[in-house]
Amino acid sequence: MSKKTKFAKESFTIMTEMVLPNDTNTLNNLMGGRMMHFMDIVAAIAAQKHSNRIVVTASVDSVSFREPVKLGNVVTFQAKVTRSFNSSMEVNIEAWAEDIPAQKREKTNSAFFTFVAVDQSGRPIDVPEVIPETEEEIALFDAALRRRQLRLVLAGRMKPDEATELKALFDEL
Repeated sequence: MSKKTKFAKESFTIMTEMVLPNDTNTLNNLMGGRMMHFMDIVAAIAAQKHSNRIVVTASVDSVSFREPVKLGNVVTFQAKVTRSFNSSMEVNIEAWAEDIPAQKREKTNSAFFTFVAVDQSGRPIDVPEVIPETEEEIALFDAALRRRQLRLVLAGRMKPDEATELKALFDEL
């Protein structure tokens, strides 16, 4: 019997926040920790949509801070599950800051978070496989195995010589 599947687009989630004084540092920019808090929320919602389960954050990696987000900006977060494994799901998050009066919008942040679906007792539980459709979804899906292997190697949960996708990448170079 095959595992249930879901399209990547079914997990797509949008969340919007306004940067208020309590969210900022002394330069009147959104604090990095607050940005990561927002990213964790939107990514968790996407993971829950995919798995229909309670989810917990397992790892955060590749968080990039490209541009500062200013006080008064409106930040829109977009998240989508890129690939699932047994009980874990990788979620890609992008953040866009908008200065509405200036009519200026720019991508400020992106990240990959990993979530694990759990049952009511907190034990990991299987999740549906992801079916990518668009070129972007397929590229994220294909690269997700390399990112997963890198996370596992860095966490000491996989030996480097077992990371076949990473080895293949370096063999190409």
